[in-house]
Amino acid sequence: MSVEAHANWIGGRHVSAPSHYSVVNPATEEAVGYAPESRDGDVSAAVGAAREAYGSWARVEPRRRAAVLERIADLIDAHAKDLVPLVQAETGATMRVASTMQVPTAADRFRRYARGALEPTVVPLGPHPVGASALAPAGLIGAAAVRRPAGVVACITSYNFPIVNLAGKVAPALAMGNTVVAKPAPQDPLGCLELGPLFQEAGLPDGVYNVITGSGAAAGEALVAHPDVDMISFTGSTAVGKRIAESAGRRMARTLMELGGKGAAVVLPDADDRALKSAVMAVGSTWSFHSGQICTAPTRVLVHRSQYEQVVAGLKHYASALTIGDPVDNSTVVGPLISAAQRDRVEAYVAGAVEQGARLVAGGERPAIKPGFYVAPTLLADVRPDMTVAQEEIFGPVVVALAYDTEDEAVAIANGTPYGLYDYVFSADSARAWSLASRLRSGNVGINTAQRHPETPFGGFKESGVGRDGGSFGLHAYSELQSVVWPS
Repeated sequence: MSVEAHANWIGGRHVSAPSHYSVVNPATEEAVGYAPESRDGDVSAAVGAAREAYGSWARVEPRRRAAVLERIADLIDAHAKDLVPLVQAETGATMRVASTMQVPTAADRFRRYARGALEPTVVPLGPHPVGASALAPAGLIGAAAVRRPAGVVACITSYNFPIVNLAGKVAPALAMGNTVVAKPAPQDPLGCLELGPLFQEAGLPDGVYNVITGSGAAAGEALVAHPDVDMISFTGSTAVGKRIAESAGRRMARTLMELGGKGAAVVLPDADDRALKSAVMAVGSTWSFHSGQICTAPTRVLVHRSQYEQVVAGLKHYASALTIGDPVDNSTVVGPLISAAQRDRVEAYVAGAVEQGARLVAGGERPAIKPGFYVAPTLLADVRPDMTVAQEEIFGPVVVALAYDTEDEAVAIANGTPYGLYDYVFSADSARAWSLASRLRSGNVGINTAQRHPETPFGGFKESGVGRDGGSFGLHAYSELQSVVWPS
């Protein structure tokens, strides 16, 4: 793979920047490429291009928008042989994840919203008799609620699944008739930049999709604060989300934010062998799926004291069976973290937990693999709810195990963090699990599974975010409701 200096994508063309920064492969610690250091002028140019293109794109027939999105999906698939190694190199994802869940899932999302572009946008309301007033004479008034595009949308994405996360924002936004300025995460923006020419080839008008990048916060802050941005869609940390909310609130810009998570997997005492096995597999995905760099991961496992050591032993065995190493090797299950800084951050959490009295069951030592930013699958037992590792999002291959005695205690522990994105319940009694789900302050609850349903509304309670996307809810998220009334 050649190491290239990339350009921003603005108004349907590559726009060079005066300086660039290195995008580093987390497994080799070598440069994958160089991304533009965008300035305020680049941000303004991108927003200006999106604003100029908005009027005509918003009026395009839904069938034409659908055809363009379908063609985008086809082109992503056709260029997978180039996109997969690029995305794999800049994210450090294993080849299995890159080839099955990074690039193909992005194409799937564009196909889903090609269909979404054809979904009805008008909700007819029954005629209503209205008496005479100072406003108008009496009459039978008809009405409809109509979904209109939000306008220019800033899409700021996370580093774990760069083009998948981008597709989950851009596809529904375009389907509804919005235009977009994308700001990928600094760590891995190259795949997002490469999509620009593909979108153009698919027939997307110039200016409808724009991409700017930067190594720090400056470009994103300028984008969020820009007066011509109507909506901000952000996926990332709660701390950054709060700063975006403050900036957007000053001018009442709409926001959609999917933020941090601290998923609790509650194993009920009635769990039989099947439910226990499902719990171990689901919790183990924190280690085996993208090295725990997943906001929905069940990073806290809450087990009734009667089964606690059994589950801890099962997780220890699971962790010991995972192969850590070069992500391009098909036998590798656990690859590197995104950066040295993130590796050091995760290690500090583990060391702090041990100092606070947690029992280190698995991991805890840096793997003897060089180069690369590796952390071994780590299991901490005897964790108390007030420990830092039980409260804060770690975003790495670390699971903490907590024991409880009563269902009320389990609920209190599960709900006892600032987050509420994705929780799980494991039980032999699905009705009991359903009932417990109603007590969890979480936007999503999995019962006896870590599998996702693509049509469900996705988002969080509390500090895990604002709003919902996914399925048809994604179309709602990127639209405004307009009420239209008339005399019948």
